[in-house]
Amino acid sequence: MPPPAPPADPAPHRPARRPGRTVAAAVCFVLGFGLLGGAAAGAWLTGDSGERTATGYAEARSLWHEIPVDTLFPRTLEGDGAGPGGADRRWTRIAVAPDDDCAGAFDPPLAKALSPVGCARLLRATYVDETSSSVTTVGMMFTKADAKGMRTLRDRFDREDLQRRTDLMPRPHAARGTAAARFGDAQRASWTIRPLTDVPVVVYTVSGFADGRTVGDPQPAEEAVIEGQTTAPAQAGLGHDARGVADRIERGLRRIAAEGTEQDR
Repeated sequence: MPPPAPPADPAPHRPARRPGRTVAAAVCFVLGFGLLGGAAAGAWLTGDSGERTATGYAEARSLWHEIPVDTLFPRTLEGDGAGPGGADRRWTRIAVAPDDDCAGAFDPPLAKALSPVGCARLLRATYVDETSSSVTTVGMMFTKADAKGMRTLRDRFDREDLQRRTDLMPRPHAARGTAAARFGDAQRASWTIRPLTDVPVVVYTVSGFADGRTVGDPQPAEEAVIEGQTTAPAQAGLGHDARGVADRIERGLRRIAAEGTEQDR
């Protein structure tokens, strides 16, 4: 009778997994995945993705003739908390300018500052606030530049603080028979200029009084919205109008461009 087989080797000892380590590992995985997902989702919007940015730029440059004007410039803009002291604002579109090639649309100093990126097309619309006391023109200059060109322009605006120079104020778009009929160059009160880096567009706004009064001391929106300012543009909330309208048009443009990129995948 053969001798009995030796007993099987016991299973190697594995230390029990601590619940705390399991939870920590899961949390790290979720956070890591979220960060990676967020980075991927935000790459197109921040211009951090090479190939997608190039594709997005090519698509965004043609938005001006592919998207309805009511989408680019909604008939009404809701400004919840966008007014002085967090008050709500609401703007109604009263005029849309024919698209053009930028010739004569800017004062010479601003035209020169924007010239490195070129003008492919310029779209403009004018809004009035609920009280019909202030008017704001918003423009979208679709450029001929690539991502690098737009970043260079943005860097220069930031480095030299060009968005605060009064000689670089955008020009308004007045329309006969509307509240903006007397909104001329002398009525410019507050403004903002934003060279975007995720789409080849410069978004700008300029606001003023609807009654045609001139403003001797225009103030950039970034300053006019600061609490405690006593200038006419600040007191009248014109800086908030310029910033609020620009914010909403810019967000809408980015959303449209992002949706177009998603659909084309």
